[in-house]
Amino acid sequence: MTQTEEIRQVQDAMRALRHNVGQVIIGKEQVIDLLMVALLCEGHVLFEDVPGIGKTTLAKALARSLGCTFQRIQFTPDLLPSDITGITFYNQKKGEFEFRPGPLLTQVVLADEINRATPRTQSALLEAMEERQISVERETLQLPRPFMVIATQNPIELEGTFPLPEAQLDRFLMRLRLDYPSHAEERLILQRFKEGQPLQDLTPVLSAEALQSLQKLIRQVHVEPSIENYIVELLRATRTHSAVELGASPRGTLALYRASQAYAAIQGRHYVIPDDVKHVALPVLAHRIIPTSQSRLHGRVMEQIVTDILSSVAVPVEQL
Repeated sequence: MTQTEEIRQVQDAMRALRHNVGQVIIGKEQVIDLLMVALLCEGHVLFEDVPGIGKTTLAKALARSLGCTFQRIQFTPDLLPSDITGITFYNQKKGEFEFRPGPLLTQVVLADEINRATPRTQSALLEAMEERQISVERETLQLPRPFMVIATQNPIELEGTFPLPEAQLDRFLMRLRLDYPSHAEERLILQRFKEGQPLQDLTPVLSAEALQSLQKLIRQVHVEPSIENYIVELLRATRTHSAVELGASPRGTLALYRASQAYAAIQGRHYVIPDDVKHVALPVLAHRIIPTSQSRLHGRVMEQIVTDILSSVAVPVEQL
């Protein structure tokens, strides 16, 4: 199979996935595309937006569209780490200890309202998200592959919430927002949902094995040295920007590189262009930087800082 045929295979699979999810989620094609980018990169996604606009529904629609095991965890202040990783208990009938796996031992995990859990429970996710493994009773258990965490949080309801630490935010490949639908989109939502729940009718369009093959293919997407240098310059700019207290780490550099490869493949190209990097830069980088207190007072949010950096760093001229 030629490289062009391999990329077409990725594009066709993602087109089918986009269409399937689009039966439930109206008018959010760009967000769905970015979610597919994270899926191909084996990355995790944090949805941060106001309640009731479809964050959980989108996560469920993606999980139903994949031939993968799925678990939903409702995060609450009394949730313990063992509630998500699992426990070892003594089985009196068998006369031996047994391990009862928690909901984290699955392929697609929906961590609903993740910022309602205590830092102790949130930290239980760190090993799983980074190492694809969990530690229980001094034993290390490998998580099934593919493995993806889709988390949601409400940015405006602060009572009873615990902000995610920077170390955990850095584990998310992207932070996405759905935003309110347009007038036309909201009318379509009414028409589509008034007689039932289309989410229940979704069937898988991609198997776990096929997804793993596609995840390997996107790593073969070519990135010119000039584009690699452009990515590095963008990341270094986050560390020297006057409005930034702490810039993105090298993990962010790798994340932007992989996301650019995946987005190029979804667009049907076996090489990355500067526009691919620009398209994924905001969701990949914005949550990885910490603005100074002075910039917060002046209303300079992380997205605006990343936009400033994209406009100031020179775009490479050489392309394939």
